Amino acid sequence: MAVGCGPGVFGSLMSHQIAPIESRTNRAIALVLLSQIVLVFLDTSAKWLSLEGMATTEVVFVRYGMHLALLLLLFLPVTGRRLFVSNNWKLEVVRGTCLLITTGLNFLAMRYLPLTVTSAIQFTSPLIICALSGPMLGETVGWRRWVAIAIGFVGILIIVRPGTEAFHPAALLSVGCAFFLALFSILTRKLAGVDSATTQQFYAGATAVVLIAPVAMTDWVWPSQPISWVAFFIMGAAGLTGHFLNSHAHRLATPATLAPFSYLSLLYLSLSSWLVFQQPPDQYFALGAAIIIGSGLYIWLRERALHKAASVVDPVS
Repeated sequence: MAVGCGPGVFGSLMSHQIAPIESRTNRAIALVLLSQIVLVFLDTSAKWLSLEGMATTEVVFVRYGMHLALLLLLFLPVTGRRLFVSNNWKLEVVRGTCLLITTGLNFLAMRYLPLTVTSAIQFTSPLIICALSGPMLGETVGWRRWVAIAIGFVGILIIVRPGTEAFHPAALLSVGCAFFLALFSILTRKLAGVDSATTQQFYAGATAVVLIAPVAMTDWVWPSQPISWVAFFIMGAAGLTGHFLNSHAHRLATPATLAPFSYLSLLYLSLSSWLVFQQPPDQYFALGAAIIIGSGLYIWLRERALHKAASVVDPVS
């Protein structure tokens, strides 16, 4: 398969060496697509535990506590103390904090909204990445892409329908989640070639555990059903695996290139929402999601066109 399941990929993932930023777009896209499949299990498990009655802070702590425990179990014997050594630990902590806020907002929104709605709003993050690429990555964003960004946010309005009875304030949590997800994606690219993927995952998990533990421990509730214990463990494993694949993918291509390809997870989450929680997508979701996806794909196509034009003008670069 194109996902590259041979020893070359997993050998590089397991290595403690800091891989340089590369340009291997096809492999990066394959890794992102695989990570989206894995992360569907994370969101589904988190919503299940939330609906069972676990506090959001506890669900977040379990997600990152399992993430950190599995990471140490699998990689510490291989890497030793190198797992903890960062060349830019401050940026790692900021990145981990962005991921923690993203997760907290997302899990809280899931309590009140279907997975279809929370996921569709999150997928405005490619548009936000494009908007932030100027001040944070020094890239120029032209008027065509700004129009695409504005149209994409029209898609959000169609899905959440502010001013109507269908609107739920939790949709604003998902908008905040999309913003911090965009920051996280940009910071992941900035750390590519700076720290190894395992070190990035350690700081992401450790930052979240340290910050959320004091709150999560105040009102702890254990799962009451066997299936909830399964979700309990799947959440941590899926989070670690999905974000590890995502970190590796960002070594091979830019966030603007990779972001549109994660849209496939909208289909997976729609199926999960329908089959597991009996919350099928409605016509507003279909229309709004189509607009958001179309806007994101236009930005991606525009990025490709500008890159090709720049390569013709300056073939050395």
